[in-house]
Amino acid sequence: EEVVVAKQPTLSLVWETDTSLTTNESVLPHEGVLYVSNIAGMPTDKDGVGYISKVDMDGQVTDLKWVDGLDAPKGMGVLNGKLYVTNITELVEINLADGQILKRYNVSGSEFLNDVAIGNDVVYFSDMNTGKLHVLSQGVISPRAVNHKDLNGLAYADGKLYGLDAEGLHQFDANEIINSEVTGGDGLVVIDANTFIASRWSGEIWLIKDGVATMLLDTKGDEIQTADIAYLPEQNLVLVPRFFSNKVSAYRLDY
Repeated sequence: EEVVVAKQPTLSLVWETDTSLTTNESVLPHEGVLYVSNIAGMPTDKDGVGYISKVDMDGQVTDLKWVDGLDAPKGMGVLNGKLYVTNITELVEINLADGQILKRYNVSGSEFLNDVAIGNDVVYFSDMNTGKLHVLSQGVISPRAVNHKDLNGLAYADGKLYGLDAEGLHQFDANEIINSEVTGGDGLVVIDANTFIASRWSGEIWLIKDGVATMLLDTKGDEIQTADIAYLPEQNLVLVPRFFSNKVSAYRLDY
C-alpha cells in the first residue's frame, strides 16, 4: 500500500532589496506598496534618525526616506488612511496620502513598544519590556492585557487577536496557547485559522500548523536576523526584514 509522506514546508528566495534600508525592523504590504520601518540608529535611542521607506512589489526601493524624523520605528499597521507605527514610547500616526506625521501619542509607562496589529477598527500594539498589550481606540490609548512577558509579534484575523510572547503563540480572547515551542517570537502572520508563520529575531522562521511548529529558515549562523515579517497570500511570499543586514528578503512559501 502507498505510504503518504507529509510534504516538508520550504522557503525559497525570490528577491532581495538593495542594502540602502538601515536596520529595518518591519515590513507592511498595503495596496501594492511595501512600507519598511528603519531604526537606523539603535533600537532604544530617541535620536530622530529613524525613517520609513516605500518599496515596490519587486523589491525596488522607490522612496527611501518617505517619512523621516522618527527615532526607532518598529511595527506598523494601517487604519482609515493612516499608518500607525510604534516609536519606542509613542505611537505615531502618519497620513498615507502624503507621509505627513499627524499625531504622536505618548504611551505613559511604556518602554519598548514593538508590534502593531489592526482589527475591529482599533490599533493594537505591544510593549515587549512591560509585557502589556495596548489599544488605541477613538483617540484614546488604554491597556488591553498585561503580564505577557516579552510580548512582541501581533496579528489579527477573523475577529481574533494573536500574539507571540515568552510562553509561545497566544490567542488572546480565548487566552489559549496554540504553540509553546516558538517562544519570544518577533513577527507573526496568520495564514488561516490553523496555520501561522512566526519569526524569531535571531534568524528563525517557523510554520505553525495545527499547533505543530516546523522550522522553515535558520540564518542564525550567518548572523542574519529575521525581524517583523509579512505575507503576500496571492504570491505565497514571506517578506523578511533583515535588521542589521539592511535589506528585505522575499521567500516563496511552499507547504
